[in-house]
Amino acid sequence: MTPVLDTAPQPDKHIEALRRRVYVVLEQGAGGASLALNRFLIVLIGITLTATVIESVPEMARTYALPLSVIEWAATLIFSLEYAARIWSAAEHPLLKRGALFGRLRFVLSFSGIVDLVAILPFWLSMFIASDFRVLLVLRLVRFFKLTRYSPAMRSLLDALYSERRALAGCFVILLGTALIAAALMHLAERAAQPERFGTIPDALWWAIVTLGTIGYGDVVPVTMLGRILASFTIFAGLLMMALPVGIFATAFANEVHRRDFIITWGLVARIPLFRTLTASEIADVMTMLRAQKVDGGTVIVRRGEPAHAMYLIADGEVEVKLRHKHLRLGTGQFFGEIAALRRTRRSATVTAVTPTRLLILDALDLHGLMDRQPALAARIEEAARAKLGHELNAQGGDIVTEELYEHPPG
Repeated sequence: MTPVLDTAPQPDKHIEALRRRVYVVLEQGAGGASLALNRFLIVLIGITLTATVIESVPEMARTYALPLSVIEWAATLIFSLEYAARIWSAAEHPLLKRGALFGRLRFVLSFSGIVDLVAILPFWLSMFIASDFRVLLVLRLVRFFKLTRYSPAMRSLLDALYSERRALAGCFVILLGTALIAAALMHLAERAAQPERFGTIPDALWWAIVTLGTIGYGDVVPVTMLGRILASFTIFAGLLMMALPVGIFATAFANEVHRRDFIITWGLVARIPLFRTLTASEIADVMTMLRAQKVDGGTVIVRRGEPAHAMYLIADGEVEVKLRHKHLRLGTGQFFGEIAALRRTRRSATVTAVTPTRLLILDALDLHGLMDRQPALAARIEEAARAKLGHELNAQGGDIVTEELYEHPPG
């Protein structure tokens, strides 16, 4: 009797595949489903924050009680499902080596996991525990920090704070020490004239903090000549104390944004066939010559018949290439016009931005100057151009030909 083999797929395989798909959509931002989900959650966060602010006004809370309640119920349910899905799919983290339980615990204890939990916890606690309504309203505003998952700018802001945490902590220690010294000196100068305000160092510390913070409420002011002199020095010290952490943070934030842009630009340049064989230092030279340009949807970037003077990399957005016999669309990570940077011919197509698009432009003069300075680099670029165009390198015509277009999705 011939044995019957069970070829039915195992349920565990289906579950693992589903979990992997959920992880990709939620954490890696890949594909249209992930983009649509992220945009939906961003809009939902904005709606719930607006509803929370409205609910804090008693008259409006009574008038719109039902829609506000529906919004909170729906948002909490969606955020709860999202939180559960993130915990379940956390086992698919690519760097995870200690098992599913460790991966889930890692997510729960992370900043994003804590924010996700606090975003839904007040609602569920209110169903079982009597608590102050105002406290619950304030806790709902923690949902604002969920935006850090979807906003590169906010992630850069938090990364800058974390990278300079030691320097900022040092600034805080210096500020605290300066406040204590200013309070002690003002206590000595003003204790006889204003014992109720400067009778003790803790009493004077409030004045010192307000003055060093450059706020100056005016509720506590020195009245003696010595006290006013000390206050003047404290005000100047406050200007320096406030400028120090602001400068540190601004520099860190600028460096973080530059680092992200550098990584994106490096990846785009390294993917171009003309530059794939270049070394890291040679790619860095190319990057110094790139200039950025942002165009709105519908803007004509180049026109057919115009002299070709540069190549274009699409950092973000989409363009339409209108050839004589067909139209093509290019997206993020793709490029056009790189042969023009070598041949300086006329355009054979019109290129129009379909959506708001960010371009990186390399002028032909810069590329030729780079090739003149580095013969080895020039040989590599010419070899890459020949490999791409084949016999078309010496042909007549424009710079945008079928062989020139980078029609494969960025890898």
